Amino acid sequence: MAQILVRNLDESLVSRLKSRAAHNNRSLQAEVKLILEQSTRLDAKAAQLMARQISKDLQYQPFADSSSLIREDREK
Repeated sequence: MAQILVRNLDESLVSRLKSRAAHNNRSLQAEVKLILEQSTRLDAKAAQLMARQISKDLQYQPFADSSSLIREDREK
């Protein structure tokens, strides 16, 4: 299993992490591991909502004809 080392953490951050770990009856390492796992997990429902919103926002957007843009670029 891989390991990481994070240097130069602010003492107040480490203190808050230790307090949070103690509150949750976990070691500091277990608490930080859980935070990293949760922060990198993709929430499928949130991703679907975001995709729908982007699609809705772009639905009536006029887009330039890419062939004319390519032609302009080649003429330079």
